[in-house]
Amino acid sequence: MSESGVPDTQDLIAEVRQARIADSIQELGFARVTELADRYGVSAVTVRNDLSILEGRGEVRRVRGGAVKSSAKLGERAFEVSLGEFAKEKADIGAFAASMISSGETVMLDVGTTTTAVARALLQRTELEDVTVVTNGLNVAMELERAAPRISVIVTGGTLRPLQHSLVNPMGTTLLERLRGSVAFIGCNGIDPGAGVTNVNLPEAEIKRAMLLGCRRRVIVADGSKVGEVELAKVCDIGEINMLITDPGADPEVTTMIAALGCHVEAVR
Repeated sequence: MSESGVPDTQDLIAEVRQARIADSIQELGFARVTELADRYGVSAVTVRNDLSILEGRGEVRRVRGGAVKSSAKLGERAFEVSLGEFAKEKADIGAFAASMISSGETVMLDVGTTTTAVARALLQRTELEDVTVVTNGLNVAMELERAAPRISVIVTGGTLRPLQHSLVNPMGTTLLERLRGSVAFIGCNGIDPGAGVTNVNLPEAEIKRAMLLGCRRRVIVADGSKVGEVELAKVCDIGEINMLITDPGADPEVTTMIAALGCHVEAVR
């Protein structure tokens, strides 16, 4: 700022750059520090400072390696909106999760874009036989339809939430209370050492918990942007799950703390 009170050229450039960065993240959902530095011809340090300023205004949310849309601005996003975000990371997580399944097992798979990646990876496991998948996700059931009769699909029933194509209470947990599975793969909006596993809405959190409690192995599948985040509805404590499958973008300090609580952490590529 000059003595006359008019922003100098450098201040103006920074303000314009930050506005463009915020617009880009709102449009794409995520941007990496390195990509932004190349795009605007500035250092990574400058970009991180820009992102910190934008986060302070509530316009973006910092994650390891970059920034995503602010959850305060986002609210709960429709399934289709989230599907393209961190697509490679979700595919890698899905492939690792599917590799854990053997023929004859029963899998509980809840709704979400990462669990959809698990379903797609299971579809590619053509050697599997006599696998049963229990799901409250209509899109998950449709993904696995092509795998019949190798994979049998049981849809939980309940009340439809169109935003996520999910089935919830009332009547959402009635069948789950009578079933037991080999492994549950559950998505979330946040996983934190202190707050545990959390979700943005209560109805789906109830289904997630019921699925976890019905299985011997309890696995959370979540891309790195969810690690260290806390949302409205608690699903369970870290001590109630066996494994977190995430990606290398997850904050290593947070994953170390989660592992110290007895939860095995896999950051897959």
